[in-house]
Amino acid sequence: MKNSLPSEIRAFLSEGTVIPAHPLALDQNRKLDERYQRALTRYYVDAGAGGIAVGVHTTQFEIRMPEFNLYEKVLTLAAEEVALAGPGRHFVKVAGIVGPTAQAAAEASTAKSLGYDMGLLSCGGLAGLTEDELIDRARRIAEIIPVFGFYLQPAVGGRILSFDFWRRFADIENVHAIKVAAFDRYQTLDVVRGVCHSTRSDEIALYTGNDDNIVADLLTPYRVDCRGKIVEKRFVGGLLGHWAFWTRKAVALLDEVKKLKPEGVQDMLANGVRITDVNAAVFDPSNNFHGCIAGINEILRRQGLLPTNYCLLEKETLSPGQAAEIDRVHDAYPDLHDDHFIQENLSTWLSPKNAYHA
Repeated sequence: MKNSLPSEIRAFLSEGTVIPAHPLALDQNRKLDERYQRALTRYYVDAGAGGIAVGVHTTQFEIRMPEFNLYEKVLTLAAEEVALAGPGRHFVKVAGIVGPTAQAAAEASTAKSLGYDMGLLSCGGLAGLTEDELIDRARRIAEIIPVFGFYLQPAVGGRILSFDFWRRFADIENVHAIKVAAFDRYQTLDVVRGVCHSTRSDEIALYTGNDDNIVADLLTPYRVDCRGKIVEKRFVGGLLGHWAFWTRKAVALLDEVKKLKPEGVQDMLANGVRITDVNAAVFDPSNNFHGCIAGINEILRRQGLLPTNYCLLEKETLSPGQAAEIDRVHDAYPDLHDDHFIQENLSTWLSPKNAYHA
């Protein structure tokens, strides 16, 4: 198929990797700070991530609004840094794609022209479309760029989608992965069942976006009865806002999960509870996730990777008490953060482009 995903990237994606959802660096005037934006990408590359997702929820969907007009700019900055990192390793560039079909097609074309490998296709904000219309939209985008599906939770703009939707979605030829960020076990199972019942089950890589359930997702074998045949699928990696911070430790975590022996499962599950506790502080579920992006930005600001925790919209801020919760989990789980790694490399990441890549 034209515009299909190269076989080496398909294989890399199927093995499973860490893909941080890339935040947006804003200065004190809520303007894009290119120096820090580049530094973040450098951090992810040097931390060992296998890709980045740009223009997604963590980057702030508002970058597309005419008054900001940052979509192409932030995709360009990230692509430049990845290209300058040099050959010798796989690194998957994923661009967020949203909106009605015409807008989504335009974004897909922009991403493709900038060298992005895949488009993370969100159905958020499209409550007026039927599932048939969403499938037609996905087919159209798949003609332009390889598709990474995205189940976005309703609390941050997503919608409920059926088992049948995900079965049909997985059948689309140029769909190669799905990120499940439903934050709901029932809806997560709908996606996995749908993929297992698809004719392309073996060709779809499942990535967890359930920031509240990362380790359990990565450890769980899903065994689905498909007309008398048991089909097993696993989440092979993650595309996560949670992995936008403390990324080096996330890379180590996924590597440990892949090598885990049966006797280590209980300890790993216990570690997963600690990670979920961190996520509760950062993603702010007690306030319906109001402070989730500001929470990620605050962690990165404290580490020196962002100049502020600001979002484009002034109403998007930390919730009352959220900063104290971030203090608590940072101090409670020192083995989960990578402050020392960042301090060792921060001045290099913040150096001018030519100096960093000399």
